[in-house]
Amino acid sequence: MTANGRKKRFGIELIKPSHYDDDGYVIQWAKAWVPSNTLSSLYGITLDVIDRKLLGEDVEVVLNGYDETNTIIPVEDIIARLQAPGTTGVVCLVGVQSNQFPRAMDLARRFRAAGLQVAIGGFHASGCIAMLPELPPDLQEALDLGITLYAGEGEGRLHEFYHDALYGRLKPLYNYMSDLPGLDDQPTPYLPEAMVRRYGGSVACFDAGRGCPFQCSFCTIINVQGRKSRFRTADDVERLVRANIAQGINRFFITDDNFARNKNWEAIFDRLGDLKEETGRPFSIIIQVDTLCHKIQNFIPKAKRAGVARVFIGLENINPDNLMAAKKRQNRITEYRAMLQEWRNHQILTYAGYILGFPADTPEKIAHDIEVIKRELPIDILEFFCLTPLPGSEDHKNLTLKQVPMDPDMNIYDLEHVCTGHALMSKAEWQGIYDAAWELYYSEDHLETLMRRMVVSGNKPERIWAHALQFAGCIRYEKVHPLQGGYFRRKVRTQRRSGLPLEAPLPFYARRLWEIAATYGPFAWFALRLWVKCQIIKRDPATQRYTDQALTPVVDHGEAEELEMFALTESAKAAVAKAQREAAAREKHAKAVTAAE
Repeated sequence: MTANGRKKRFGIELIKPSHYDDDGYVIQWAKAWVPSNTLSSLYGITLDVIDRKLLGEDVEVVLNGYDETNTIIPVEDIIARLQAPGTTGVVCLVGVQSNQFPRAMDLARRFRAAGLQVAIGGFHASGCIAMLPELPPDLQEALDLGITLYAGEGEGRLHEFYHDALYGRLKPLYNYMSDLPGLDDQPTPYLPEAMVRRYGGSVACFDAGRGCPFQCSFCTIINVQGRKSRFRTADDVERLVRANIAQGINRFFITDDNFARNKNWEAIFDRLGDLKEETGRPFSIIIQVDTLCHKIQNFIPKAKRAGVARVFIGLENINPDNLMAAKKRQNRITEYRAMLQEWRNHQILTYAGYILGFPADTPEKIAHDIEVIKRELPIDILEFFCLTPLPGSEDHKNLTLKQVPMDPDMNIYDLEHVCTGHALMSKAEWQGIYDAAWELYYSEDHLETLMRRMVVSGNKPERIWAHALQFAGCIRYEKVHPLQGGYFRRKVRTQRRSGLPLEAPLPFYARRLWEIAATYGPFAWFALRLWVKCQIIKRDPATQRYTDQALTPVVDHGEAEELEMFALTESAKAAVAKAQREAAAREKHAKAVTAAE
């Protein structure tokens, strides 16, 4: 209690920062598309700290959360709250990725200038601390400004950090990278309805597991969340889903990097399916999986029953040489078509990530490979990324130790800008083919093909229409990656990157009005034109008889020589030969078993 007998007031401000566009303005939307699992997780843990009074019976905790991708951060209001008489508090910049670190620092400087306690956590700080022999300059600058760095996860120890902040004793560094907590029976991710509604589609998110056993050299997850997987129980997942249902939320993004390797996948899917039937709610769930998930018995049928509507697959490339260079050994190109067709058979939309800039890539090869994919693989949505040495990855560590030049501006480490050199492409060529890749895949001819494939698969072509607006439209008209996208770009004049001039109101708002017209006028015309084509295709009787090479059923691996994808390189041919040997061995074994019976 305070001297006058009143409770101590402790404010916790959780802020998930956005990052800057190429003109230095914060990327922000009326409604963002991708929710933040870190913000959800820390909000849920903090609610548990409050409910259990872990900071003391005499402490009144006030919690606020913000995702800057859909909310203007009320910096002055936060400062006023935490400077109020009888109040202490801490500003936590959470889930900060490398491309968000410059924006996080700009916010942190303002809070530190007001004398507030500030901490920064997330993949950038955690990845650098886990993988580099010494702190990079941007993290050292944060420490020099009196900003606390938090590396690792919050379960089981976040209350200790809050306790230190309550009494003004924050340490410079909280390093839990060698002590990753279990997830069973831990507080589950949660955001209040008002925050969830700020995401397009009102999508809540949670992780049912963390960590990944694979060794992809470009990945940060294995070094931040560990290669030993940890999982929530089906009871935990049911509890958090019921909490969301109670506030009218029934759309979920399960953020596990690879849900197919979650040991509790079946129990979770069964529980979600039961909940869907019990409540009568039409769940819509997004998951992320690997390219071999279709080989797990009942995985895809149970995903369908649970309410999975969309699945993200780390396809990455169709060249085995490129996959091996990135240690993506688990991807087998000979399984791609069978896997994609199985998801299609259950009317589940497939997203696939595709990385540009592997060692063997050239603009010509990339363009050619995209045409092969369009023709031979029944992918619905393809999204492109530049191979990026993200801090926390093995690639970044190796380039750092070898003193290979990398762009020092963390703001462009967003997977859509070129950050380092390439043996076969100039920076301009690499960036150019990245920009061109979206137009190549989302050509109007191919969008018509994708709609026809949807119809003959028993699905709605309007789903392709909507996703084309999101993925092709965001790149084409908003000039940002769809994973950073949202509904209606909000650009605030005063939210500009430090070091850049603050524009005068008149030229800024005049240009902004022109930008809105120049962006949303052509976008609306694109949407209308594509909608008309969608309805024509839907009503055309010939669409019901449509087929193409990608839709041709996979019978066995004997078809391999008929696909160009399998003849692109010697390693592709070797992969096919190996698959054929394995198929022959399985057939021989099956015949032997039958004969023995």
